[in-house]
Amino acid sequence: MKLSCGTSFAFLLLFLLAAQSVHVYAGSFHKDVQIHWGDGRGKIHDRDGKLLSLSLDKSSGSGFQSNQEFLYGKAEVQMKLVPGNSAGTVTTFYLKSPGTTWDEIDFEFLGNISGHPYTLHTNVYTKGTGDKEQQFHLWFDPTVNFHTYCITWNPQRIIFTVDGIPIREFKNPEAIGVPFPTRQPMRLYASLWEAEHWATRGGLEKTDWSKAPFTAFYRNYNVDGCVWANGKSSCSANSPWFTQKLDSNGQTRMKGVQSKYMIYNYCTDKRRFPRGVPAECT
Repeated sequence: MKLSCGTSFAFLLLFLLAAQSVHVYAGSFHKDVQIHWGDGRGKIHDRDGKLLSLSLDKSSGSGFQSNQEFLYGKAEVQMKLVPGNSAGTVTTFYLKSPGTTWDEIDFEFLGNISGHPYTLHTNVYTKGTGDKEQQFHLWFDPTVNFHTYCITWNPQRIIFTVDGIPIREFKNPEAIGVPFPTRQPMRLYASLWEAEHWATRGGLEKTDWSKAPFTAFYRNYNVDGCVWANGKSSCSANSPWFTQKLDSNGQTRMKGVQSKYMIYNYCTDKRRFPRGVPAECT
């Protein structure tokens, strides 16, 4: 078995941890997650637990979470987003720790009116503070077919990939005094919810509830991670992704995506940061 997080990561094989460690390769929604809200709006569709849907109507959205917490790892899922007029809807796949000073790593897909592209919103929170947004328009229609979204999180960096192509790398900036998520274990989450007050063109486009219920599909959820249990992580420094970084080909591919498809980068927003962009940007 292997993860398919990226063609530039083809050398990565699943590493068998030491006998005393706990290794996770999640492959079944039945076994590895729980639908923790939505009152029946989240459903697993097959016996093997490979396909799950989340729905949103005017009363509620829905979501699921992993049964285990992780401190570092790789997580991926294939998603097919809400088709048609999806304005006001937000479909997510992310990592998050509990508490008021949480850490979080986000994939969020902001819906739009028919004929307009989705916005892929990425962000990183540390100790309850985010404000590290990068946004993209995808080079395909994410509502027609399933596409693979992957988060690689290790002590040195966070890498976001889409269909094996790196779109963002956030390096650990602790050496210059900027926090990075290194200490709080996180669960995997996914959700479909309504945010018409901000999600579509800053709230200009409202949700058309006559199109409800809105439905998104998830399949082939996989985790190669370090389970957090009894105050300890199963991580081994020898895990192949534990020191993973983008090679020169990965860097080139990422820069190509960013030059063509990035629509917002907090590091270049001088209006938002008139006194200078955040330290990690330089």
